[in-house]
Amino acid sequence: MALNIDLNQIVDQFRGLNPNDVGTWPLLPRVAAMLAVFVAVLLLGWFLYLSGLQEERQGGVKQEEQLKGEYKKKIAQAVNLDALRQQKEEVTQSVNSLEKKLPSKAEMDALLSDINQAGVGRGLQFELFKPGQVVVKDYYAELPINIRITGHYHDLAAFTSDIAKLPRIVTLNEIVLKMNDKSSGLTMESVAKTFRYLDVEEVSAVKKAKTDAKSGKKK
Repeated sequence: MALNIDLNQIVDQFRGLNPNDVGTWPLLPRVAAMLAVFVAVLLLGWFLYLSGLQEERQGGVKQEEQLKGEYKKKIAQAVNLDALRQQKEEVTQSVNSLEKKLPSKAEMDALLSDINQAGVGRGLQFELFKPGQVVVKDYYAELPINIRITGHYHDLAAFTSDIAKLPRIVTLNEIVLKMNDKSSGLTMESVAKTFRYLDVEEVSAVKKAKTDAKSGKKK
């Protein structure tokens, strides 16, 4: 059976439509409008769904990269763990060795005696041996000692070498050599500096003083 469709009649149904009164539209335009709305809703929903998937995918990619970076970092740490432990042990031993070269408060008198004996043992004469004011740092204290000694050049050189060989850290600073007017010897003036570590109470006092100073500045 042949289906006769009059295109002119179909076109006529779409002419003169009032967009404000859809209810008066002929059947075909109303069906076409509903289909158009349905397709638009489907397209909009599909677009929003795809957008959400795209954002989720991008977030997943970023998280994957972050996890890969953390994984590589942890793998590197695991591979170098033994080396890091060995380095830590070496640093600890080095710090302990340096601390042993710093006398305690009770050992300072013996160290001062060792410095004096190093000069006397070389036949030098002390004209001045005057400990100065102790300078307290974060974890150690510095004691300057003003010295002036006379003797021959080689004996003075040997004295400086003996000071460097002491088991405790002693440095000679601001060295000045002068010829003696009344003898053939030399006079050496210097500031010897020795160091000692602070005990627990002294460290606490230093930290408390810094905290109080910061609190005072804030006020």
